[in-house]
Amino acid sequence: MSTPLELLVVHSDDLGMRFGGGHPTDQRRHVLAVALMRAAGILDAPGVRYEPAPADPMPDEELERVFAPAFVRAMRRYSTNPMFAAEPQARQWGIGGDNNAYPGMHDDSARSCAACARAARAVAAGEAVRALAPSGGAHHGMTNQAQGFGIYNETAVAVQELLDAGLERVAYIDVDVHHGNGTQWIFYDDPRVLTVSVHETGRHLFPGSGFPAETGGAEAPGTAANVALPPFAGDDAYRLTMAELVVPVVRDFAPKAIVTQNGVDHHHEDPLSHLLTTMSLYPEIWRTLKALADEVCGGRWVALGGGGYNPLVAPPRAWAALAAEMAGVEFHDPLPEIWREQMRKQGVESPPLGWTEDPGPDPDADRDRLALEQSRAAVEQSRVALGRFFPSLQTG
Repeated sequence: MSTPLELLVVHSDDLGMRFGGGHPTDQRRHVLAVALMRAAGILDAPGVRYEPAPADPMPDEELERVFAPAFVRAMRRYSTNPMFAAEPQARQWGIGGDNNAYPGMHDDSARSCAACARAARAVAAGEAVRALAPSGGAHHGMTNQAQGFGIYNETAVAVQELLDAGLERVAYIDVDVHHGNGTQWIFYDDPRVLTVSVHETGRHLFPGSGFPAETGGAEAPGTAANVALPPFAGDDAYRLTMAELVVPVVRDFAPKAIVTQNGVDHHHEDPLSHLLTTMSLYPEIWRTLKALADEVCGGRWVALGGGGYNPLVAPPRAWAALAAEMAGVEFHDPLPEIWREQMRKQGVESPPLGWTEDPGPDPDADRDRLALEQSRAAVEQSRVALGRFFPSLQTG
């Protein structure tokens, strides 16, 4: 048997939703991330393969392993003729507002699902130890409703692909600033899936869920873990959460594979949240996730992109650094000049020189002290809520 790849990257620059009209989704975030992977030599490293995303959308029968057939039919209908989205029932399917209908909407989303499924299949089959689909990561959609800048829930597709391949326990870790509500609810009563989400509290941010008391359904108690961080939480809050909750919970669950949603919309310059993380945090999170996967499941790790709504700031460098960590490739400053020139062409007058270069948020010692105190309290609330399910969280 041939040696598996260290990393398979599944991507095409044309992937992603095209809502238009100044919608916050912006394909440049993952296009520039892959461009940096290429310029930095990550895609040419030993044991790494870049593969174009599937040209065809995921077939309906495969989508229907996760989503209600009636929902898939409705998405096809509104995609074929967006004028139908004016009818009142379109709202029950989640069409309108954040997710306006447009021609080709179904195919765009189903093709992103196909890329995520391809990454998961490669890991499940032992073709690659790790796989990355940087344009994936939609995590709000339900089995029968579009939500949050996406139609089909791509993270749920990746998890289901691993389950269908025979990996009987999968841990899903979501570090996006928004609660991974869709993925949680889809698997809330499935004891094979642990969902872990670190996010800004739903008291202040969409989708308004993800509280410590959400710990799994009646059929799967203890399979959902949530840390709801306060506004203005920063790097130390994420470090604390990873060490005190994410790692011990996943370790106790002992999955056969891990799926991660790696949104960086908690960055202090992101326009859609109130958290204050910086570029230096992200390589630390990626190292933690890799070490965790190596420890608990032989390294089997499927990574997807996620949120990041200042597309020329955090996502490109963060996700290129993610690929480097997954591939076992070191990166060094300065950033490749060829990539910095691409940034200039996108209107960035002075592109960063360093991978983690970041001015950081405006200093405010009182704000930061209070946010860290509240973050510690949030982590403790989650540990208490989950303590009876996970030995590592029990004290005394």
